Amino acid sequence: MSAPSGNPTPSAPPSYEEAVGINVNYPRPYPIPGPGQKPDGKGMNPPPHMGQPPPANNPITVQTVYVQQPVLFYDRPVQMCCPSCNQVIVTRLSYDAGALTWLSCGGLCLVGCIAGCCLIPFCIDALKDVDHICPKCSALVGSYKRL
Repeated sequence: MSAPSGNPTPSAPPSYEEAVGINVNYPRPYPIPGPGQKPDGKGMNPPPHMGQPPPANNPITVQTVYVQQPVLFYDRPVQMCCPSCNQVIVTRLSYDAGALTWLSCGGLCLVGCIAGCCLIPFCIDALKDVDHICPKCSALVGSYKRL
């Protein structure tokens, strides 16, 4: 088959840029490898960063905040920092009659211990409330209520 005599036959198909409509003179977003460079990007200059300001040399201020864990008071001395005098202390204990002491006394009265035996709970520290006191400034730093 031969082409009609009035139409010239094209010598080669159009290139990709011509077929897609890419302007060959338009700058590409990536560098084009020059002679002697591999197309994998090694040995090529990186593209310039556009639209990004240079990094500022602003000093970074760091603030350290120490958070003290809440102190749980029981019937034992506690080592802590006194909020009143800011000294590291071991608390001094002071025992006071509280609700458990009075309930124990009333319970013993109901059982029949009325000849003074019902006052025994006032002699037992394990039934009393505990106040934690700073030994240096005598400030009350915490309490432990049995009930």
